[in-house]
Amino acid sequence: MTTIAFIGLGNMGNPMAANLIKAGHAVQGFDLVPENLKQAAANGVTVMASATAAVKDAEVVVTMLPAGKHVLSVYAQVCEKAAPGTLFIDSSTIDVSSARQAHQVAESYGLHSLDAPVSGGVGGAAAGTLTFMCGGTDEAFAKARPVLEKMGGKIVHCGDAGNGQAAKICNNMILGISMIGVGEAFALGEKLGLSHQALFDVASTSSGQCWSITSYCPVPGPVPASPANNGYKPGFAAALMLKDLKLAQEAASSVGAATPLGAEAAQLYGLFNAMGNEGVDFSGIINFLRGQTS
Repeated sequence: MTTIAFIGLGNMGNPMAANLIKAGHAVQGFDLVPENLKQAAANGVTVMASATAAVKDAEVVVTMLPAGKHVLSVYAQVCEKAAPGTLFIDSSTIDVSSARQAHQVAESYGLHSLDAPVSGGVGGAAAGTLTFMCGGTDEAFAKARPVLEKMGGKIVHCGDAGNGQAAKICNNMILGISMIGVGEAFALGEKLGLSHQALFDVASTSSGQCWSITSYCPVPGPVPASPANNGYKPGFAAALMLKDLKLAQEAASSVGAATPLGAEAAQLYGLFNAMGNEGVDFSGIINFLRGQTS
């Protein structure tokens, strides 16, 4: 049994922590939101009074926080309280620069660290099937893998510090672009009198095939588990897609990469969010593409 501190027990963190407990680990958790702590306690997490208290006696520290500034703030508070050799795993989705700064802070205290953002959404967190994209040393990755395997189905070492975040934002830029393309195609098909099922049957088995069609089709019917069949209740909210697209644009600007489709996707999701759709699943952008205002 490993003692694990888990800081950030929101929609993703809580089910991830619950899977660690199911695997036999002891989890000491902290979050700023009382309701999150209440749910964590119901899942078997030992709720602590602060982030610094959570890391006491922990062999592994997992963070799942909203942005780079939050990760750096927590690291500034808790790294000095952790025993040398403690493993820090940050599963937040943040900018690459902040991720690399967090590694430097951890290293300065003699700690192992890994940036390990995830793909798979709330459903994947609950099912323990997340994909972890990891950046850090071979040693840190080897130490983290047995822990990550209790929360995910695929664990990928993407290279040095920050490369996990780089992989995540590149992947989600692809996803944002592809969902817009799929949405446009289905909206066009509707205008041309093509049924959703007919277009799905063709595109899902031919050159237009992609995850946005086969697993997350944005129209009701063809893929029963997609949010389109549940009023676009989010598995991955539009606000989070916009956050990731903005991170991709920041990264592209920092290295001089041309990402015109990524930039256009960020603009479209920005408009979609501005219309009050922050909490709608990102696949709901098809309604915006249809010209619907809500």
